[in-house]
Amino acid sequence: MSKTISLLFGVHAHQPVGNFDFVLDDAHERCYRPFLQTLHGYPEFRFAAHFSGWLLDYMLEKYPEDMALLKDMVRRGQAELSGAGDTEPVLAVIPHRDRIGQIETLSTKLEKKLGQRPAGAWLTERVWEATVVPALADCGIRYVTVDDYHFLCAGMEAAALKGFYTTEEDGRTLDLFPISEALRYRLPFSPAAEAVRHIEEMAEDGYDAAAVYYDDIEKFGIWPETYEWVYEKGWLKEFIEGVLASTVIRTDSYRDYHARSTTRGIVYLPTTSYIEMNEWTLPAAAADTFANLVGEAKAANRFEQDKAFLRGGIWKNFFSRYPESNWMHKRMLNLSQRLAALPEKQRSPRMTVLLYEAQANDAYWHGLFGGLYLPHLRRAVYNAIVELEGMLDKVSARAGSVRMDADLDGCDEIFLQNGVLQAVAKLDGSASLCELDAYRLKHNFGDSLSRQPEHYYRKMHLNETQQHSGDGIASAHDRVTFKHEITPEDLTPDKAGRTIFRDHWMAEEHGVTMPVAYVHEADTGNDKGANFSGGVGHLEVAKRYALTDNRLTVTYNFNGTPGGVFATELNIAMPSCDGPAGRYIHQGTIPGGFGQPLALADMREIALDDDVLGGRMTLRVNAPVQFSAAPHFTVSQSEAGFEKIMQAVCLKLMWPLSESCVKIVVELEVLSH
Repeated sequence: MSKTISLLFGVHAHQPVGNFDFVLDDAHERCYRPFLQTLHGYPEFRFAAHFSGWLLDYMLEKYPEDMALLKDMVRRGQAELSGAGDTEPVLAVIPHRDRIGQIETLSTKLEKKLGQRPAGAWLTERVWEATVVPALADCGIRYVTVDDYHFLCAGMEAAALKGFYTTEEDGRTLDLFPISEALRYRLPFSPAAEAVRHIEEMAEDGYDAAAVYYDDIEKFGIWPETYEWVYEKGWLKEFIEGVLASTVIRTDSYRDYHARSTTRGIVYLPTTSYIEMNEWTLPAAAADTFANLVGEAKAANRFEQDKAFLRGGIWKNFFSRYPESNWMHKRMLNLSQRLAALPEKQRSPRMTVLLYEAQANDAYWHGLFGGLYLPHLRRAVYNAIVELEGMLDKVSARAGSVRMDADLDGCDEIFLQNGVLQAVAKLDGSASLCELDAYRLKHNFGDSLSRQPEHYYRKMHLNETQQHSGDGIASAHDRVTFKHEITPEDLTPDKAGRTIFRDHWMAEEHGVTMPVAYVHEADTGNDKGANFSGGVGHLEVAKRYALTDNRLTVTYNFNGTPGGVFATELNIAMPSCDGPAGRYIHQGTIPGGFGQPLALADMREIALDDDVLGGRMTLRVNAPVQFSAAPHFTVSQSEAGFEKIMQAVCLKLMWPLSESCVKIVVELEVLSH
């Protein structure tokens, strides 16, 4: 028999929950629409497609004519639909009950809207843990795609990875297809004819061999240069026509190949993701070491034989790396548990929708992709968390004050809530707020992100430039470009978290600013506030948080007349960031927007007004204050380059302490428009 190869070609289409409409529309114009239109013209070219549930809902509502093309391709057997969790969660980090619910939600949606219930699934970011097998199998998923790297890490030979293997967990079985890394890096970046030749070279005698490809559809039009390359210069048509003209390649569906072929044996994969992700999960210093090892292996031409043993970290490391990600995740888990504990009659479909939106993966991590650094994606998670928590509180009331270690960091928090606002104080010595929620606005004003060292900073320090050779175009992984001017100050790590009401004192005699250290005072009687006592140097201060309706009041009492300057810092997340929809309002005027620095002497009141929020926060003080405000930026990377992103407005309040200033009261009032 002559050599043949079955091409299993799959694309994954996803947009994060909470992404801007203009981003989705641009992605549709440059990628989703031309891709579907192109493939619809080649009925013989078979492929698999995964659309995450939130994106699918948007596309069905706004672009039904293009979704009709996909439905038609499903009907005629050209397109196979792949399942997953509806909001694209990393299945390994949500409870088993929610894995089942998420997978079933998308499978049912695909069957109802597009006419096919999936037999296979896309695994978010190819994050593999054996614990996900039971949920997938129980939902009727018979196979998933993971990277060939996963198999290499299990000690398998690359040459053997041209079919599917079987694994099992807790009495359930699941088949695993190894995605070819070589194909991932060639499609669509190398010339079409070269890509076709590579697939042909993978052929073996008989029809059993498979070339497995499944990757982001956004590479076909959204990544830099790809729209011109894939559509205007005709790469996609040339590739499809080259495959169809080949006497060696046959296009196939995963479903038919899986039904026709047999497993190549049992396999147990280690906990891992794709190799780039394993680098991104590591702290900067460890990631530098890992990258150096990879670089040394490549320089010595040992990388292909050694890469299975260059493991890096695992996806869950993001919770260890970023306290803000860990906090969101543990808040979500707590609400999942509360919802699961509710009697069925007290639950509503909206509660489940909100829980699943809070589990969308993008806001929890960061690498070349991932949206932890993007405030609007974290905000979408918190919108869901805050709204769901408010709904749960109405049917299963919480106490007004609760102490717990919510994020499992060894340090308790105090949750104060009155049904309108919630303030969460860290008992880490700072007595600052890590969360401040307004339930009517469904917003967390404490949702900021601190600067910390990142592995990719060294590319900026070394002024590395893009490295690419050949006739194709460069992948986003190979690019070093800058969307903004980056200064050394922008890369300086924060010394403490970007919290609210973080206090300092500067003594007159030496002019050094020192943080105030606090201890929590036990509540007494019906006291529903949070009380702290603290000091630094010869300053002694009592601090109290209290909630009244839509107002948070923070009171400071100073013992004696310590002198010096007392200061507190508030990092406030405003949804408009440095956009035109947010502004300060002071004495009836608008002195500037949130993206601009601002300084006011002897201030008593200022409002932060935000059209995106649909509300405002008004700050009032009982004693005139030296007020300053500035945007807080972080630096991150994306497929488009390095960029500065505004996370919050940093407000600083300063009072000279004297015999006439021994008590300070700060009030934050939150109002809807």
